Amino acid sequence: MIYRMLVLDIDGTLLRSNFRMDKETREAIDYVRKKGVYVTLASGRNFPSTKKVAKALKLDGYLISQNGGFIAANQDEPFFESHISREDTNKMVSILENYNCHIRLVHERFSVGNQVHQKNQLVARLTLGAGDPLFYPVTFTENLSHHVLEKEITPSKIDVQFFEERERRSAEQHLKNHFANFEYTSSTKCNFEITSPNVTKANALRMLGLKLDIAPEEMVAVGDSHNDREMIEMAGLGVAMGNAPDDVKHAASWITRTNDQLGVPYMIKEVFRKQLRVGLY
Repeated sequence: MIYRMLVLDIDGTLLRSNFRMDKETREAIDYVRKKGVYVTLASGRNFPSTKKVAKALKLDGYLISQNGGFIAANQDEPFFESHISREDTNKMVSILENYNCHIRLVHERFSVGNQVHQKNQLVARLTLGAGDPLFYPVTFTENLSHHVLEKEITPSKIDVQFFEERERRSAEQHLKNHFANFEYTSSTKCNFEITSPNVTKANALRMLGLKLDIAPEEMVAVGDSHNDREMIEMAGLGVAMGNAPDDVKHAASWITRTNDQLGVPYMIKEVFRKQLRVGLY
């Protein structure tokens, strides 16, 4: 099989645990691009944050951000975008406000979060907003559900971070009882993320593949979290990071090293080493 596309998650995959990128990773991605392989990112991050990482890798093509809710090369000209309605957002937030959690409404141009009165409030905020560029507005408000109606907020994704796993499970089940068709996944401990029905990284990748005339079996997809599992299963070669949970590893056909052990460059060299430049076959 000739692989024509490489799809990479960001956090826990491209980046180390300290959110830094290794020189070897940049060199490996440049190596595979020179072979004519289309390289893209598929992240739960907002579009500006995803674009910032792409620029560091000199990628100027389409990017999948917000767990598939926004696909674009340029923020002003999206190829695909999906937003949760103001009414549904308000209802979801109203339910979540009964729990002790941080709520973040993620849009491609801004995000809005609630204020939770905790001793470690600042630390929690910074964790929830890891990777935001300086030019990406992040607002916190005491009454988030009211703010949604007043400002007509329609996010692509809702991030929810809990302090206890038991409460996370309770809140997720509560929401699923009322919004069963929406997509629920997670990328970190004690969190879940909500997108509109059928909005996932895997479905975004299918759409992008159709646009670029690249079949799923010609793709290599790499990730480390539950929100990567479906695209790992879908791709011709699904790769799980060594730091991925067991169920994600079981879904993969190849397991590489961890993100702190140069897992991405190791995988690239092993998988693409013998492949000629695309177009020479």
